[in-house]
Order: sequence, then structure tokens, then C-alpha cells
Amino acid sequence: MRRREFITALGGAVATSAWPLTVLAQHPKGMRRIGVLSAVAADDPVGRVRIAAFLLGLQQLGWTVGGNIQIEYRWAAGGGDDMRTYTAELVALAPEVIFAAGGTSLGSLLKAARAIPIVFAIVPDPVGSVFVDSLSRPGGNATGFMQFEYNLSGKWLELLKEIAPV
Repeated sequence: MRRREFITALGGAVATSAWPLTVLAQHPKGMRRIGVLSAVAADDPVGRVRIAAFLLGLQQLGWTVGGNIQIEYRWAAGGGDDMRTYTAELVALAPEVIFAAGGTSLGSLLKAARAIPIVFAIVPDPVGSVFVDSLSRPGGNATGFMQFEYNLSGKWLELLKEIAPV
């Protein structure tokens, strides 16, 4: 047997024996996996409303749970140990994207998930917390939305004075 024939035969045998493992690791055709890490309890009413809004937004964009997306939730209301455990679980699942609800979730994910895109919301100051470089150009693997814009704080006081003058 010649060298090239041997290498071809060996490569074919390795590919054939490894094939079932790679098939098991793949998602159904067109199915995407999203990870969600939240710093509240699973039965938290506000957290449930936020998840319902998240699902409604996805549905309006044509994404349906069980149809073309699969969502893995982790609720880390217990604090540091739970957050690290659930972060590691989500990262090990290798979803296409992870949604981080809150600054605690985002901080934990940024330490563990360097290659997975992270979208965050309800983070008070992502630039000041050094989660992103800037809001217009976040850099790294994270992007998202602030809880509120601090420059509007002065407008709030102005609005309050208009509503209830002294």
C-alpha cells in the first residue's frame, strides 16, 4: 500500500468513527440556541414579565421557541456561587448568543465567555463598569442597552418641576 492511500484510508476511518459524535453535537437544521442568564429567581414576577417581553420580541421577528430557536434559561438569584455555576453551564452549552439580564450576569459572563457573543440589558453603567469600551463602539464580545441614560437625569428634575411646581 502506498503512503497516500494509507493516509486516505486512515483519514476515512477516523472520520467514519467520529461521525456519530459530530452528528449528536449538531442542532436540528435551522435551530439556534440562545442562553439567558438572569440574576433574579425563576419565579420573580418582574423577571417573568421581562422574559415574556423578550419572547414576544423574538416572535415578532419570526423566532419561535421549539421552531427555530431553543432557549436555555439560568436563574442565579442566589448570588456569587450560583452565578458562577450557571455561567459555566451556559458557556459549556455553546449557544450562538447569550442574553445577560443585569450587571451581575454580564460581569460573570464576560469573565467566562470570550468567544460567545453577549447581548445585555438592564445594566446601569456598562462603560463605567468597564464592561464595554463605549456605547457606540463596545468592542469585545458584548453589546447591549443601558438601564437609563445618565444625561437625562437633569431632565427628570426639570420634568418633575413642571408636573408639580413648588
